Amino acid sequence: MKAVAVRPGQPNSVHLAELTKPAIHQIPNGRGVLVKVLKVGVDATDREINDALYGNAPPGYNFLVLGHESFGIVEEVGPAVKHVKPGDYVTCTVRRPGGSIYDTIGRSDITSEETYYERGINLLHGFLTEYYVDDAEFVVKMPVGLKHLHVLAEPMSCAAKAVQQAYEAQRRLQVWDPKLAFVTGSGQIGLLTTLVLRLRGLEVYTFARGAAPNLKSEIVTGMGAHYISTAEKSLKDVAAEVGRPDLVVEATG
Repeated sequence: MKAVAVRPGQPNSVHLAELTKPAIHQIPNGRGVLVKVLKVGVDATDREINDALYGNAPPGYNFLVLGHESFGIVEEVGPAVKHVKPGDYVTCTVRRPGGSIYDTIGRSDITSEETYYERGINLLHGFLTEYYVDDAEFVVKMPVGLKHLHVLAEPMSCAAKAVQQAYEAQRRLQVWDPKLAFVTGSGQIGLLTTLVLRLRGLEVYTFARGAAPNLKSEIVTGMGAHYISTAEKSLKDVAAEVGRPDLVVEATG
């Protein structure tokens, strides 16, 4: 089957590669899920890997298949898989557990391991291919009503985690009640973070370089937030006008 890959360490090495179609028996204990890939998001991480800034091939390969934002449909499952079935729409998590204490409690997202394994990023092939197989633990069922959002599930998880962690850190104060937030950057993470904060009821100012009107400013204002071009106003200027923010999320990349 076809896959889009890079040769780690070689800038601009993106190319079409061949892989053997995976099978569910490759995952032990009957927990395999075979997924047909429908869509894959390509973002700045993929560009940086193609620029040879980071990324390593899996053992036994001289290339790394790209793609960590996936959306697909289940074609086959092992006998021990219960939460998804053929025909279900799914996405898949990116990082795989290591041996740190955080990994053992299901928090591989904050692993303290020096070497980490991430599909399409480091030491594991990604999803920019025709099919993939993975353990059911890492396959996430997507409601049919959200299938139009497909590959946004992965960046949304990043945005949601950023806001959640800020709330977790400030909960120790017991009286923190944020009302105003600044988001710097209007890429997919910045826009999704704006959405998460608006859903929590905060007044949000999203900062970007481009002058309004543009597509990003329309998205921001459509969510009931404020779009600010840094070519016209700085964060300091806006803070002087509306007050100091309770929370700032940096999403410029």
